[in-house]
Amino acid sequence: MDLFAFGRDEDISSRLLADRMRPESLDEYIGQEHIVGPGKLLRRAIEADQVSSILLYGPPGCGKTTLAHIISKHTQGTFVRLNAVDASVKDVREVIEQAQSNRSLYGTKTILFLDEVHRFNSSRQDALLPAVEKGTIIFIGATTENPFHYVNGALMSRSTLFQLQPLNQEHAMIAMKRALQDAERGLGFMQLEVETEALEHIAAMANGDIRRALQALELAAMTTPPDASGMVHITLEVAEESIRRPIVKADESTQYDVLSAFHKSIRGSSDAALFWFFYAVEKLGMDPMTFIRRLIAASSEDIGLANPQAMVQAVSALEAYRNNGWPEAKLNVAQAILFCVESPKSNAVYTAIASAMSAVEEYPSAEVPLHLRDTHYKGAVKLGHEGYQYPHNYPGHYVKQDYLPKELSNREFYMATEQGNEQKIAHNQRLRRGE
Repeated sequence: MDLFAFGRDEDISSRLLADRMRPESLDEYIGQEHIVGPGKLLRRAIEADQVSSILLYGPPGCGKTTLAHIISKHTQGTFVRLNAVDASVKDVREVIEQAQSNRSLYGTKTILFLDEVHRFNSSRQDALLPAVEKGTIIFIGATTENPFHYVNGALMSRSTLFQLQPLNQEHAMIAMKRALQDAERGLGFMQLEVETEALEHIAAMANGDIRRALQALELAAMTTPPDASGMVHITLEVAEESIRRPIVKADESTQYDVLSAFHKSIRGSSDAALFWFFYAVEKLGMDPMTFIRRLIAASSEDIGLANPQAMVQAVSALEAYRNNGWPEAKLNVAQAILFCVESPKSNAVYTAIASAMSAVEEYPSAEVPLHLRDTHYKGAVKLGHEGYQYPHNYPGHYVKQDYLPKELSNREFYMATEQGNEQKIAHNQRLRRGE
């Protein structure tokens, strides 16, 4: 059963242009040359009808479903498509039972294409595992979400991951020009005169989504009245009415990625840090508080004592946002971001924490040295709780003595860098070591 197949008696004109123009072969497929170009592994597997379990990961409109459709056309086995939005464990088990029957009775394989696999929770994904492990079904999953976040590790390990890249305006232009020239499946049967600027506008607004571009082209062609000679003119103005700027989809993976880009930009680019912050807040609708919290974390993780004022600025931005709201606090937050990015950088606080935590794991029952123990009670001296040297009684308000447990006496956790304010701290550390 190939659920991509259309009814043989169905009038082709009743189907949407994007469906009619869906590529039927790899030669018609647009983009993704890095995985289906000549000689590539996936292309060879499809052409030889030897596709194993795979995961197709990429943004909407990049060709995941179309690639699965092409695989369905090349296989000699049974091809079944389910959508994780409305499919149940029962549906999956029915497919597996039929696959077992086909395999034992006819020796044929079954390919199960599960669209939007990220919508399947962990337990429903688990239902697939035994059949995939035994080879009862060949699993093809498609997802717009990061599979490392949404697909079970066991299922991931049994599938080959192929990442599809976003398509661009050039790809959309290729698809539209094909549709205009194809008289059987496309719009070639119509008398159309399309301005280049109109195609370019649709391609730009589609943002690499070929289906969206073809839908806009079809809408423009079908709703524009012909002139006296029967010619339909698609101008830039018509194209602008046929497609609007897309709303950016802020799914969970996108939010994680943008937040990651923001944090990494704090380490090296004021321009990028501002861009990702305002892109997230103004375009994706993300909460500014998420980024302010990350800025506070970065002020210690990436700046630390190289410029202690970075945390002051970040926390002040938090207070400004709480008191003034958005967009009134826009300037305050931007100031804090710029201050942090342009500050001297040091991850010494971060590495000190890691070193100290490692030591805690090594010695979970470390004893406090006697001279550091509490002496505010009678009998402390009899217990040997003495010998502490009060640093303020010594030159430079420092005296060398053991502060760590005996087992860790030679360990160093915080090692100041030569960056910014830490240069002074590093100098003091060297003096204390007698260097």
